[in-house]
Amino acid sequence: MAEAQHVLDAPSPEPRSGIYDADGYLAEDFLEPVAAAIEAEDAAFLRETVGPLHESELGDLLRNLDEDERQALVRLMGEEFDYTALTEVDEAIRLSIVEAMPNEQVAEALRELDSDDAVYILEDLPEDDRKEILAKLPFRERLRLRRSLEYPEESAGRRMQTEFVAVPPYWTVGQTIDYMRDEEDLPESFAQIFVVDPTFKLLGAVDLDRILRTRRPAKIEEIMHETRHAIPAETDQEEAAQIIEQYDLLSAAVVDENERLVGVLTIDDVIDIVQQEAEEDIRRLGGVGDEEISDTVVTAARSRFLWLFVNLATAILASLVIGLFDATIQQMVALAVLMPIVASMGGNAGTQTMTVAVRALASRELDIYNAARIVRREVMIGFLNGALFALVMGIVASLWFEDAALGQVIAIAMMVNMIAAALAGILIPLVLDHFGADPAIASGTFVTTVTDVVGFFAFLGLATWWFSG
Repeated sequence: MAEAQHVLDAPSPEPRSGIYDADGYLAEDFLEPVAAAIEAEDAAFLRETVGPLHESELGDLLRNLDEDERQALVRLMGEEFDYTALTEVDEAIRLSIVEAMPNEQVAEALRELDSDDAVYILEDLPEDDRKEILAKLPFRERLRLRRSLEYPEESAGRRMQTEFVAVPPYWTVGQTIDYMRDEEDLPESFAQIFVVDPTFKLLGAVDLDRILRTRRPAKIEEIMHETRHAIPAETDQEEAAQIIEQYDLLSAAVVDENERLVGVLTIDDVIDIVQQEAEEDIRRLGGVGDEEISDTVVTAARSRFLWLFVNLATAILASLVIGLFDATIQQMVALAVLMPIVASMGGNAGTQTMTVAVRALASRELDIYNAARIVRREVMIGFLNGALFALVMGIVASLWFEDAALGQVIAIAMMVNMIAAALAGILIPLVLDHFGADPAIASGTFVTTVTDVVGFFAFLGLATWWFSG
């Protein structure tokens, strides 16, 4: 017993030394010898140095090499290259590597991967290449991958792993254990055994710890539990991840429209999905779509152009509002100095509210049942901050231009625009979500337009009315 306790208390292995520097980046004294070995085509050095890397470490290495070096590394490593690392890099890098390989080599590489990783690589390839690669795989593997690829992108069916353990309910615990020991075509790791009928309809599941604690003669149907959180294959991957997160599951069964077991989603899949969805939301809020850091200049410029063009159109709209008050601005230059402050404060306040709203919609924390309460909350926040900054800016403008009336005008305009910003920041994402549009894509442009137009109109309109009277 003391020996077992000693093993449990033993320190965990330290990270591989010499790969990362103190800041967590790949160390130069690791990168430089690898790059030199690639240039010298020293395959033996690469297999010895790069071969033992974890897939995530190999992914970091690929990101730090240029395109020619990546392709050369894969070629020189040969069978020692871990193709799972291709799931750790973005689409542009993955495609540049895979498209440089013969389809026969890609097919051979996919045979060594779990089905979810293989699908992840296949789904980005051109249709012709995908069909040719699938044709070179054994029938059973080809069928599994094709079935996953038939499900919609970013669905549970696309992300699931089709390797799982399923047994009939009349088997004993002993039969199940012997099956797991003898069967070679099983996943490398799993936490549950699923119970199915002859048509593969899902009946329940048994956790491995329950199997180990039950005597061999017991029937599986006696110890199984219902899988209350089976996920339909058509379910969006983000919703599937939320189900697993909500119920603290290590894995979840994926079923087709007939409730037949077709795959399993595991916790590592969920982590990948959550990270992918978070990155996607951030990019869309910034108006850069699906752009990756490794994309070419032309590709990146094209992905950003649309929303920059929309932003230009909305900026022209704000300028037209300013043009309505050009006579007032000419009479009082101070207005031209102060009006960007009103618009800027409203834009920042609107962006804050919009960010909270978009994230709450994505995580299902904001819905039709609590929308009214959240809208009131954001309006009150806008009112409170508007009052505070109106007081500050009113005093600053009065002292700056020695005009108390001007201070009152900008204070009122600041209040109006901060409240408008709060309303726009919460209502625009809600409206877009209601009509089936992704609120992360377009909210920023529309919120900025509202705060600019309302800010300029309120400030310049009040100034025109106040000083002309």
